[in-house]
Amino acid sequence: MLKPGPFVFAAAALTALPAGAQTAPCAPLPPPAGTIIDVTPAQAGQLASIASGAPAGATIRLADGTYALGGALVHLRANGVTLRSLSGNAAAVVLDNNYQGGDLVLVSASNVTVADITVQRAWQLSSGVEQALSLDDLFARSDMITVHVPLMDATRALVNEPRLRLMKRGGVVLNFARAPIVDEQAILAALDRGALSTYVCDFPTAAAKDHAKVVALPHLGASTGEAEENCAIMVADTLRDFLENGNVRHCVNFPEALLPRAGCCRIAIANANVPNMVGQISTCLAEEKLNIADLLNKSRGDIAYTLIDTDAEIPEAVLHRIRAIPGVLAARIV
Repeated sequence: MLKPGPFVFAAAALTALPAGAQTAPCAPLPPPAGTIIDVTPAQAGQLASIASGAPAGATIRLADGTYALGGALVHLRANGVTLRSLSGNAAAVVLDNNYQGGDLVLVSASNVTVADITVQRAWQLSSGVEQALSLDDLFARSDMITVHVPLMDATRALVNEPRLRLMKRGGVVLNFARAPIVDEQAILAALDRGALSTYVCDFPTAAAKDHAKVVALPHLGASTGEAEENCAIMVADTLRDFLENGNVRHCVNFPEALLPRAGCCRIAIANANVPNMVGQISTCLAEEKLNIADLLNKSRGDIAYTLIDTDAEIPEAVLHRIRAIPGVLAARIV
C-alpha cells in the first residue's frame, strides 16, 4: 500500500519478487468515506478519466477482472483519493497496459492510497534490470540520467549539485521534462570541471545554449507527428464522452465532471452556481417518482454542472420543467 506525499508512482517501481519471496501485508484499509466510485472492467476505457476527475477523499473501487488500459495513464489529482480493489484480492484486479507505456499510475496529490491491485505488462523489462534503492543510489550507479517527472515542489531541483557529484565521471544528463527539475548552474559547473560530459535538454537558456558540452534542442514535443495524433485522439475521445455520457474533461471554463454510468437514464444540467439548484432539480424528479441512482455536482466560479443517473427513463415533460427552473442554463438527456 502507498500513502505518499506528492510523487510519481511508475510501473518501474513494481518489480518481480524472487521465487518464494514474500511481502509484509499492509494494514487493513479503513471503510470507504466520502464519494465512492465503483468501476468494472467493462469501464476500463473510462478509468483514466474517472481517476482524474475523482474528488478529494473519494474511493475508487475496482471490481475483479482485468482492466485493459491500452497506454492510458491513471492520474490521481485530488488529495486523499484511494484506488483499490473492491474485493480486497490484489490478484483478482489487474491493470494491463499491454506494453504500451511505462507509467500506469501517476499521483500528484497528498495522502493518496493505492492498494490491492496487480500491474502487468507495463513494459517488457529484462531480468537484468535492477531497481535502485533511492535517487542517490540511482545517480551513483548511472552513466546516463534521463528525467521523466512532472514539475512540483517535490521534483524541483531533483537533479542538483550533491547528486551530480555522485555520478560516474563523464556521465550524461538528459532533461525533456521541465527546466526547473534540473539545477542548471550545478549542471554547468559539472560540465566545466569534467564531471559530466554532456547535458541534453529542450529548454535552451542564454547561459546554456552556447556551452560546448550542452546539446540544446527546441521545445517542440507537442508538434511531433505522434503528439499531434495523440491530441487528435484525445479531442475525439473527450468530445464523444461529453456527447454520449455528459462527462466534462479538459475544459477551460467548465468544472471537471466525470461520473460512471449507473441506472438507465442520465440528465446533464448546466446551471448558475447558486444555492438550492440541486434541490429544485431533485424535486422535479421526485414529483415524477424517479429514483436517483447516482449524482455528481461540480462548480467552477459562477457555473455549476450536474450529472444525475436515474433508475427509470426521464419523461420529456420533466426535462422541460427542469429547463424552466431559474438559473438553469441548459439541460439534456444523454
